Amino acid sequence: MKPLAWTAVGLAAVVSFLLGLVAAGGTPSGVRRGVLAPAALEPHPLSISMAPSVRSAGAAVDFADVAARLNGAVVNVDAVSREDRSGQTPRRFQRDMSDEGGTPREGSGSGFIIDAAGYILTNHHVVEGADRVTVTLNDGRALRATVVGIDPAIDVALLQVTTHGPLPTAPLGDSSSIKVGEWVCAIGNPLGYVHSVTVGVVSFLGRKLFDQSLDAFIQTDAAISFGNSGGPLINSAGQVIGMTTAISSQASSIGFAIPINQVLAILPQLRDRGYVARGYAGIMLTTATPGLQKALNLGTDRGALIQEVPDGTPAARAGLRPYDVITAIDGRPVSDDQTLIREIAARLPGTMARFDVWRDGQQRSVSLKLTERPLPPTVRPAAVPGGVRPVLSPEQGPLGITVRDLDAATMKRFALPDTLKGVQIIDVDTAGPSRQARLRRGHIVLEINRQKVASLIDFQRLVAALTPGAVVAVYVFDPLTDERALYSVTLDPA
Repeated sequence: MKPLAWTAVGLAAVVSFLLGLVAAGGTPSGVRRGVLAPAALEPHPLSISMAPSVRSAGAAVDFADVAARLNGAVVNVDAVSREDRSGQTPRRFQRDMSDEGGTPREGSGSGFIIDAAGYILTNHHVVEGADRVTVTLNDGRALRATVVGIDPAIDVALLQVTTHGPLPTAPLGDSSSIKVGEWVCAIGNPLGYVHSVTVGVVSFLGRKLFDQSLDAFIQTDAAISFGNSGGPLINSAGQVIGMTTAISSQASSIGFAIPINQVLAILPQLRDRGYVARGYAGIMLTTATPGLQKALNLGTDRGALIQEVPDGTPAARAGLRPYDVITAIDGRPVSDDQTLIREIAARLPGTMARFDVWRDGQQRSVSLKLTERPLPPTVRPAAVPGGVRPVLSPEQGPLGITVRDLDAATMKRFALPDTLKGVQIIDVDTAGPSRQARLRRGHIVLEINRQKVASLIDFQRLVAALTPGAVVAVYVFDPLTDERALYSVTLDPA
């Protein structure tokens, strides 16, 4: 298999049903408008629009109509983090964000609204470790988002924003009904080009790239570029049947999407507990192929063949051994290793599972208590979901910037006129509101809300009077361009 470059995290995982990682990415953030601070989030039951899966035979494919209907439900997701990535272990698969060592992470991806109350799906890696997440709607409104739940194992995150009035939603389809060769389209924000639409066909179903136990990607030749991550893959009936998540580094026509059914299965846990707990037995499996059946004299033509039972796992404590063949779980037949993996992962930790086991020509029953499937070693523990709220230092104040008085050296260096009065920005918090508004180091603040800033004392006085959550007009001079510009900065709520 040719090497793959994902737009996010990725390292090969072993064939077991505990290790798993799906990854994807985003593009460097483009210019964004002022951000609306969110109101307090209230629990809300998901009200998802599920579209009927039946389509008219022979109906013409009109993706212009599909894009017009779904564009409003596709959003841009910006995420910034103060995290320093210097010293990280090099990865075989590269994240599509500003991932240079020693620099803060800043990037963007896509997402789609699944509930009119503001629930949004995107990739986990797009918001992973973020100190601030901003969602920009199709109408240009930029809203602060709360991370409700995350699942690094299949690279899914559930966000929520608050706004006045209902939001447009994307109808969700049934990914089990799609076929190879079927037409699909992707909508996203590749390379910062918001709401770009690409069209192609489904090339393969059930593709496994890293984690053999969870991967079941939809492969498509619809163009998927950096920034599409987290956006919808849509069938010809206008139903979301996948979430775009990865691309191949070897070809521009090979992209991958998470089946929407796999996402729907974990939504209740994402909403209610903020993370996904999967059952874990601790066995490494393979399918009992005809060749292995004959070579090992297994005595059964179906089931999941145990290759390894690590010490200390539930399976080891229950007495399971290599060469055992599991033929059923809780009375449900097991045809191969994938069937068993899905059955185990669908059960919650702490539940009991009874295996029918074929061992040395004899059938026996083994019961064990499942524990929680651990994350792969390549996935860093995630912060507890429930809100992304950056903490600004007292020195930077509510604007998230540090300034100083203009001195003679600065005036001379930039050939500034003696009549110019203001304070110069010397530091901008990576996750602060001024960074979101695109203020930067070197800008000279001339006015705040039309009040002149002639000195550091003036700046401190005006900033001290600002109200949390307010929109602030900051008038600056840029010495690099000799131009004045007005910026809108939305302060964080109290």
